[in-house]
Amino acid sequence: MEIPEHHDVIVIGGGGGGMFCAFTAANRGKSVLLLEHSERVGKKIEISGGGRCNFTNINASAENYLSGNRDFCKSALARYTPWDFIELVEKHGISYHEKKLGQQFCDGSSRQIISMLESECLEARVRILCGCRVEDVVKNECFEVITSRGRFKAKALVIATGGLSFAKLGSSDIGYRIARKFEIGVTPLRPGLVPLTYRAEEKSFFEPLAGVALPVRVTHAGKSFDEAMLFTHRGVSGPAILQISSYWEEGDPLSIDLLPGQEEGKFFESSLRSGATPLQTMSKVWPRRFAESWCARNAPDQPMARCSKIEVETLKASLHAWGQSFQGTEGYPKAEVTVGGIETGELSSKTMEARSVPGLYFIGEVVDVTGWLGGYNFQWAWASAHACGSAI
Repeated sequence: MEIPEHHDVIVIGGGGGGMFCAFTAANRGKSVLLLEHSERVGKKIEISGGGRCNFTNINASAENYLSGNRDFCKSALARYTPWDFIELVEKHGISYHEKKLGQQFCDGSSRQIISMLESECLEARVRILCGCRVEDVVKNECFEVITSRGRFKAKALVIATGGLSFAKLGSSDIGYRIARKFEIGVTPLRPGLVPLTYRAEEKSFFEPLAGVALPVRVTHAGKSFDEAMLFTHRGVSGPAILQISSYWEEGDPLSIDLLPGQEEGKFFESSLRSGATPLQTMSKVWPRRFAESWCARNAPDQPMARCSKIEVETLKASLHAWGQSFQGTEGYPKAEVTVGGIETGELSSKTMEARSVPGLYFIGEVVDVTGWLGGYNFQWAWASAHACGSAI
């Protein structure tokens, strides 16, 4: 009979959080085994930020995360800040820049962040085993992990398996299955930071606009995001839509301000005096294709000066609060994150350890903490991994 290999800690999941937790624990003298089912670690990091890895956001706070308990992430975020990770990046000589809104990107490639994490693991003597699929986890005196490459035992087990997004990169539900096996609650799951799809009856309006982008302010459930909206062949995307999608649920209408930052009504004053039509006016600020399509459906085809007061007021209102409903999302294949996860009430916010199963920890995306677009999810991965690795 095969004798299981023993370690102090086993980390399942070779993404950013898993590697960070592994070397943090190993630097404290623990023997650590990192298991990754793909052929290499850090695959999701590799494609992040358009290949340049938006590795953190200097503005990260609890306000930038969705969770069943908004306060849960505060402890970990306070104890490992974006500046702490930036210090690590600088230690490895990686040049970086701030793109916008506090987002930090590598000047070079995402591979630099992966190499940095691998280097830290190597220095801390973490054993990394790739191409290793977890088949089962059992617990007696310690945890035993049965895999495609053998059996391994450890006193502590860390689940850093991520969510269901980006299935092409090998994502799976193994983290949630392990939680349920140990009777740890999992909240309802859905794709987040994901494009929305139009309703069938809107096809004639949306399809011709594919490739058009414009700045908007999109509002839903008390949240507003001022960024670009991009029309696609299937619906809408772009940063503003991806952000609001994490709050959106099927059937909910969105309110879209098509003239963000402009005082309502002021934009039309010159048009009323000049005798311009709505199309002529909007073509000055919108891409021509969008101006033509939107005005054909929503605006009178005559000079503004000839429109009735009701027509003008209706047009003003629709420009600043264009109500639009969508069919659904493009699902996990196009989602950047999974909204929901391990119930935070089941975990210690200081250590990420399961309250009911001593020695079992959950970190990163698998937990019910979901960040906004722009480096926030990476910062949660680093912070939760640091909290866990420092406590094991």
